[in-house]
Amino acid sequence: MASTAALITGCATTSGPQSDEAFGKSMSEAEAAAKGGQQDKAIDLYQQIAKANPTRDEPWVRIAQIQFGSEKYPQAILAAEEALQRDNSDRQAKSILAVSGLRVARRSLQELRADSALAGDVRTDAQVLAKMLRDTLGEQALFPAEQPVKAQPRRARVVKRSAAATTEAANHGAAAPTAPATPAAGNGGGNADPFGALR
Repeated sequence: MASTAALITGCATTSGPQSDEAFGKSMSEAEAAAKGGQQDKAIDLYQQIAKANPTRDEPWVRIAQIQFGSEKYPQAILAAEEALQRDNSDRQAKSILAVSGLRVARRSLQELRADSALAGDVRTDAQVLAKMLRDTLGEQALFPAEQPVKAQPRRARVVKRSAAATTEAANHGAAAPTAPATPAAGNGGGNADPFGALR
C-alpha cells in the first residue's frame, strides 16, 4: 500500500518524464494491480504514469486493454486513440480501436432492430427507415424531379428509288425537258439535285 502511494506521489511530483527504470517499475506496479482484479486502481495508476510520461504510448495501450476486457468499448476507443497519437504504428492499439468500433456498431444495430418501430423483416425495416428519411429530408431531396428530355430534331427521310424507277424518271425527263424537276424531300432549295442521294 505504501509503495503504491509512493508511486502515485512520485508520478504527480515528477517534473519531467521518468527514467526507463522508474517507468518500468511504475508499469509493473500498475500491472500487478490489474492482475489482482483491481481494474479501477490499475487504470488510475496507468493514468498517473501517462501524465508523467506524455510521450509514452504504453500506459494508454494498457488502459485500452483493460477497458476492452470490461466491454467498455467507448472508453477503450478513446484510450486506443491516445496511444496512436503517440505511436501510430502500435498494432495493439489499432486492433483494439477497430474491434471496439465494430462492437459499438453491432450493439447500436441490435438496439435499433429491437426498437418496436423497426420490428419485422428487412423490407419492412427499409420502408420505415425510408419514411424517416423522407420526413426528415423531404421528398425532393430523396427523389429529385427528373429533367425533361429535349426532343431530338427529326431528320428528313431520304427515299431511295429503285433502278427501274430511276430509269423511268430519266426517260420521262427526256420526253418532257421543260417540266421542272421535283426536289427531293429534305434537300431544300429549288436548285437541289433530286438524285443526289443516289450518288
